[in-house]
Amino acid sequence: MIKQIPICLLLTVLLIAVPPVEAQQPTKIPRIGYLTGATPDGQSARIEPFRTGLRELGYVEGKSIVIEYRYAEGKLARLPSLAAEVVRLKVDMIVTGGAIITRAAKQATATIPIVMAQDSDPVGDGFVSSLARPGGNITGLSNFAPEIGGKQLELLREIVPRLSRVAVLGTGISTSPSYSQRLREIERTAKAFRVKLEYLDVLSPKDVETAFREASKGRADAVLVMGGSLLNSHRTLVIELAVTSRLPAIYNQRLYVQDGGLMTYGASLPDLDRRAATYVDKILKGAKPAELPVEQPTKSELIINLKAAKQIGLIIPPNVLARADRVIR
Repeated sequence: MIKQIPICLLLTVLLIAVPPVEAQQPTKIPRIGYLTGATPDGQSARIEPFRTGLRELGYVEGKSIVIEYRYAEGKLARLPSLAAEVVRLKVDMIVTGGAIITRAAKQATATIPIVMAQDSDPVGDGFVSSLARPGGNITGLSNFAPEIGGKQLELLREIVPRLSRVAVLGTGISTSPSYSQRLREIERTAKAFRVKLEYLDVLSPKDVETAFREASKGRADAVLVMGGSLLNSHRTLVIELAVTSRLPAIYNQRLYVQDGGLMTYGASLPDLDRRAATYVDKILKGAKPAELPVEQPTKSELIINLKAAKQIGLIIPPNVLARADRVIR
C-alpha cells in the first residue's frame, strides 16, 4: 500500500492540472443578420441606436457578437436574395425594419428568429398571430399608432391655415393593410376639417417625381408622406421635390428632417431600434419568439426644420414650435 501512495498523488495532481475538455472549447459567438432596404449611410441613424442598445446589454461587436449587415441600397427587389444569403450564413437571428424587409426574411426562413425593429401593423401584415402572443418565429416592436396620421394632418392645418387639399404619399398605399387604420384616422380628421385628400401610390423610384407632379396638378396645399421602404430610400429626392414644388410636407420619420425636410411627427424610430437589442438579448438567452409579446411605441417626437420652412417661405407658428421636441435652425 505504501508504494501505491505516490502513484495516487500523481494521478490526483494530473487531474487537477488538466482542465476539462469543455473548458478548452471556444465559446460560440452569436451571429446576427441585419437586413435593410437602405444604403449604409442612409441606415446609420438607425443602426447606431441598435448598437447602443447592444452595448448597454454588455455586447461588444466583433468580440461577443457578430453582425452581418446586408443593404439593398434602395433596390428592394434584392431583398429576397439578401435574406437568403444571411440564412445560408446560419445566423442565430435576423433583425429587420419595415414590412417589405420582414416579409423577405419570413419567406427565407420559418425557423431562424426574426426581430422586427419596427412594423406599422404586424398582425395585419401577417407576421404575428397577435401582439401578445406572436406564435411563430417573428417578434419585436411595432410603430403601430394609427392616431398619428390624424395628428399629422392637424399639424399641417396649423402651419397652413387655409389648408384645403393634401396629397398623401405612400408605398403600396392602396394595397398594404398596414396603412388601413392610419388612413381611416387621416380621413376622419380630413372630414372634420373639410380637407380633400389625394392618394398617390409610389411603387418605383420614377413614381416619386410623378407623384409630386400630380400633387401640383391637383393644387395640393401640402403633402403627407406615409413612408415605406422605397420612399425612405429615396428621401433626398422626396425632400428636393417638396422644396421645388413649394409644398409643406410632414414625414413619417426623423431622417427626412435631418436630411432637410420640413417636419416629422411620429413614433421615435431610434428608440425602437435601441429597444430591438433587448429582443436580441432575450432570444440569445433562450426566450422563444413565439412567446415574446410585440411591444408598442412608448415615445413620439415632433421635429421641425426652420431652414426648410424658410426655403418655401413658410412661417411656423410659435405655438407649434413650442411643442417641438427639437427645432433645427
